Amino acid sequence: MRDEAKAFQFCLSCALTLAVLASVIVASFGYLHLGLERLLSAEAIADMRNFIVSFFPPDVSAGFLRKIARGALETLAISAVGTLLAMMLGLMLALPASGRYGRALRAATRFVLNLLRSIPELVWATLMVLAAGLGPFAGTLALGLHTSGVLGRLFAEALENSPAEPSDALRQSGAPRAFAFLYGTLPGVLPQFVAYALYRWEMNIRMAAILGFVGAGGLGQLLYYELSLLHQAQACSVIIAMLLLTLAVDALSAKVRKGLGRAYG
Repeated sequence: MRDEAKAFQFCLSCALTLAVLASVIVASFGYLHLGLERLLSAEAIADMRNFIVSFFPPDVSAGFLRKIARGALETLAISAVGTLLAMMLGLMLALPASGRYGRALRAATRFVLNLLRSIPELVWATLMVLAAGLGPFAGTLALGLHTSGVLGRLFAEALENSPAEPSDALRQSGAPRAFAFLYGTLPGVLPQFVAYALYRWEMNIRMAAILGFVGAGGLGQLLYYELSLLHQAQACSVIIAMLLLTLAVDALSAKVRKGLGRAYG
């Protein structure tokens, strides 16, 4: 009887949760006035079809492909340099954030890390464009600032969870604190650091392509320019280039992570 009562209570709570969730969804649609009936009308479907068809065939002229190649290289460079800066700044902040230098400094650096990652990349890019001007430098700074908050938190968690025995043994044998960290702690967390950095690099490739919409350079800026002139065929080529670049970086990152997994067991 007790099991049946618990099952009934569980089912009742599930039903109430689903009912509340459904009510919230319905209320949200009503509050936003989305007008889905207009979106699904025959006229709207025809307009969407015509809009999609206007992107094809993509522009594959030699001159425009050279523009895309320059934009892709710029996007790749923005993401790579931004991720590298984030790795260095994130590691610097992760050391005190892991609690190695006292609770006060841990709380202060964790607040900084939370602040850095709570501001989205597009907001950072807008601020950096205002501070440093249009171009890839602003995009690099934006990615570096946001990603340092993410990587710093991940690095700090990895350091907190790493075993202290190797570092303590080196310290007890007379090794300086820096050497104890480099030879006792870092080898154990380095594979995690690299995996986190590669994963964030994959995400930064996509984000670097979007940051161009606020003037931060790369393929995004080229896409925004072509769309603003209603050059759908050229925009389609840029979108395809973004897709191919992302797939290539994803494949490379997965291969490197798999190699690290085999190397470190």
